[in-house]
Amino acid sequence: MNRNYYIFSNGRVRRKENTVFFETDNEKRPIPINDIEAIYIFGEVDFNSRAMGFLSQNNITVHLFNHYGYYTGSFYPREYLPSGFLLIKQVEKYKEKSERQKIAAEIINSASFNILKNIKYYERKTDLSKYIYQIETERQRISAAGDVQELMGIEGRIRDIYYDSFNIITNNKFEFSKRIKHPPDNAMNALISFGNSLMYSTVLSELYHTQLNPTISFLHEPGQRRFSLSLDISEIFKPIIIDRLIFKMINENMIKEDNFLKELNYCYLEEKGKKLFVKEYNEKLDTTIKHRKLGKSVSYRHLIRLECYKLIKHISDVETYEGFKTWW
Repeated sequence: MNRNYYIFSNGRVRRKENTVFFETDNEKRPIPINDIEAIYIFGEVDFNSRAMGFLSQNNITVHLFNHYGYYTGSFYPREYLPSGFLLIKQVEKYKEKSERQKIAAEIINSASFNILKNIKYYERKTDLSKYIYQIETERQRISAAGDVQELMGIEGRIRDIYYDSFNIITNNKFEFSKRIKHPPDNAMNALISFGNSLMYSTVLSELYHTQLNPTISFLHEPGQRRFSLSLDISEIFKPIIIDRLIFKMINENMIKEDNFLKELNYCYLEEKGKKLFVKEYNEKLDTTIKHRKLGKSVSYRHLIRLECYKLIKHISDVETYEGFKTWW
């Protein structure tokens, strides 16, 4: 199984013959091309065109993160699985209001179901019934929503309720009053932003290995300079992967306040904190579960690929899309 490759140091990526190397002033490491799913770069790294061309030939996406650890962009190689038929069908589903509405509603339905699963898990230890009731009330409005904007409003309210429960779930270990993204102002917001950036780029890598066009989305409005379908699919998996990971790392004291650096109105993970989070994140992606329908074990990362395939079947009018809902 291919794996993700993470670079935190400053250096250079170069190609020599049929091998790509990551070089620093002190070492030279080969990058095992045949085993790499995607490369995540958190340091200041130089590339030459021969290296980028070789990565492209091997269908490897490269995701870039800034000094604060937040996603800035991707090297997205030329598509190697193009399908004119699917592209036309994907655009048609987006342009037909009722069809777009169905897909967008199912994304929110699945994402909010997974959010509820998280809260119900922690309700065994403390009273979270207020949040469960409020989210269930909002979920009942999904099927009656008149358009995508109304759906987005429901999704926003569910998220706000969910975030209100974080202090209880994490025993108030980190101060957290509300979600602030640009820029994150405290440790919890920094964790959420960092984790969501990883999730977005992982979904983008999985999309690359399908025939879906990542710029044509259904819940989030397509726009310039972003792969908005990755945002759509990320909504389903953020509760299952990112949020559960955040709760685990805080509650088990794996990550603490001293893993964060604070500047004026800005908070972000320092290097050790990033490496800790990425290690746990990568292990989570590689963890396998027994899939109910397939009857075999699949990794969390492969669940994302399967979600793309389900969307393809819906777009192609083969099978109605049903978003992933966790059963554990």
